[in-house]
Amino acid sequence: MKRTDLLRKLSALGCELIRHGGNHDWYQNTATKVCQPIPRHREIKENLAKSIIKKLS
Repeated sequence: MKRTDLLRKLSALGCELIRHGGNHDWYQNTATKVCQPIPRHREIKENLAKSIIKKLS
């Protein structure tokens, strides 16, 4: 999955960027207050993307 597609899905779920890390950006769901790191690669493996979406939704 492209990183931009993943970020679009996360913003639709109500997630916001908290901070930039060394190799990851941290996003938080504003409703549930759950945080998750998002890698800065252009392509993110499908299983990882699905896991991130599941945890932040």
